[in-house]
Amino acid sequence: MKKLPDTLPLRIIFGVLAYLLLIPFVFITFRYIPNAHWPWNLDRILLFLALVSLITFLLRKRKIIVLVLWVSLLMIPTIGSITNGYGFRQTYRDYKEMIYGVFTEPEPNSTPRDLRPFPHKTKYIQAVDYYNPEVRNYAVSLTTDDSLKKYITDYHEYRRLIQCFAVFRDVNRRWNYVNDPLGQEYLVKASDNLGVFSGDCDDHSIMMAAAIMSIGGTMRLVHTTEHVYPEILIGDKDNLEDVNYIIKQVMFKAESDGKRLHYHIDNQKQIWLNLDYTARYPGGEFMDSEIIAILNL
Repeated sequence: MKKLPDTLPLRIIFGVLAYLLLIPFVFITFRYIPNAHWPWNLDRILLFLALVSLITFLLRKRKIIVLVLWVSLLMIPTIGSITNGYGFRQTYRDYKEMIYGVFTEPEPNSTPRDLRPFPHKTKYIQAVDYYNPEVRNYAVSLTTDDSLKKYITDYHEYRRLIQCFAVFRDVNRRWNYVNDPLGQEYLVKASDNLGVFSGDCDDHSIMMAAAIMSIGGTMRLVHTTEHVYPEILIGDKDNLEDVNYIIKQVMFKAESDGKRLHYHIDNQKQIWLNLDYTARYPGGEFMDSEIIAILNL
């Protein structure tokens, strides 16, 4: 193959071209190579360095290959941008998320395998009346907030989760902690709690679970020695980097400043975030880490 002239201006032009287009090349590559989930994203960092080395080698040996490769590669995000697929916007977003994720690794916790039966299971299931029209209308009203529109535009694949986080914000903002009647385990239906948003941890968990489930979220209740709290399913580890960024840099930046995301991994490698009333952001620190029972709703 014929080499291009090796002049200083051409070296500068090809160098700038190659390294400017390195970013989309890296993230398109990341998208199609499985994530090994090494600590601090070391697998991604090593892959990035390998790609930089490859580009440097090609620049020295075959500049025409670099030109053909990058022109071809540039067409991928261009076509993606035109067809609303994986384009320049998503490439830039993934770049920000990966850099942010290197320095803010979420804190994992495993779900125990040996669990007891969930106390008062039937009563909890009946109290989580997410199918009630008033419960759904309440949750739906929170999804029309103008501030959510930009979030959903930027992260359209997480529309449902973003709307669920809006419900979390409102329920926790309104919640008024009140103890049960003396000597009784008193569970309030979500539909009966809409006017007051009050009760203990059981009632909060029921209200949160019902409101989020009414707009399509997947919830479970976690029972510890002296506490009950709700958790939401966000997917698997491939979703965690996106969700970490959405929470800590988009929707709950002030509330989560300087803090980490805490989550549980179940036996199917699915990830659940804490939505307790003690947490100011989804994935806040657990109030009680000893799990004795789980109720999947």
